[in-house]
Amino acid sequence: QVQLEESGGGVVQAGGSLRLSCTISGNKISADAMGWYRQAPGKQRELVAPIAGGGVANYADSVQGRFTISRDNAKNTVSLQMNSLKPEDTAVYYCNAEFRATIGQFDYWGQGTQVTVSE
Repeated sequence: QVQLEESGGGVVQAGGSLRLSCTISGNKISADAMGWYRQAPGKQRELVAPIAGGGVANYADSVQGRFTISRDNAKNTVSLQMNSLKPEDTAVYYCNAEFRATIGQFDYWGQGTQVTVSE
């Protein structure tokens, strides 16, 4: 079965940088779409940055210009480079992979990695 695992979270000072990575295993083909989500305590999970199989990416307004998502289909990984971090970026970050088939779409999630930005 398909499994996702995130890594790279930690504690960083405001203005600093972190790079999150997600590795997919158990898949027979590359994911049709992938993305990073985050969820802060008491808040709804939000989409931070999606990326299509062809590499086209989009970003939430709150991270535009600061975060960069990338994927390596050969290595089965997707990364999120986070620069100029702010305290409001503090959240659990989740990796998502979407596979499309005739019978429907299937989404898989990692367990999440904590990112804490100190003031």
